[in-house]
Amino acid sequence: MASGQHNKYERRQIRRYRIRNRVTGSPDRPRLSVFRSSSHIYAQIVDDANGVTITQASSRDDVKQLVEGKGKVGLSAAVGKLLAQRAKEKGIAAVAFDRGGYLYHGRVKALADGARAGGLNF
Repeated sequence: MASGQHNKYERRQIRRYRIRNRVTGSPDRPRLSVFRSSSHIYAQIVDDANGVTITQASSRDDVKQLVEGKGKVGLSAAVGKLLAQRAKEKGIAAVAFDRGGYLYHGRVKALADGARAGGLNF
């Protein structure tokens, strides 16, 4: 590759680091971090001040009963609802959304909408 050009993965990492400079999780407003693979989606709520993952949910969990819609987008919305449910059990109402360098579109947006529908504020 020519100098100054980045592949798809490197461009996402650059966007991810840029977002992380602005979005941090505190004990009262932790960070909701998203990772999207080709077949699954993972989300976790992180307290950056203490370096601790508070709760997590993924499409590999048992979320079949929460799925509305079809395909991976429907599954992502179900993961968002499950994460919101687990966060409420831990007493978390507000989070800072970290899209992880992905566009706020498709599965990432569905996860965010599912978390909002579950009662999280961000």
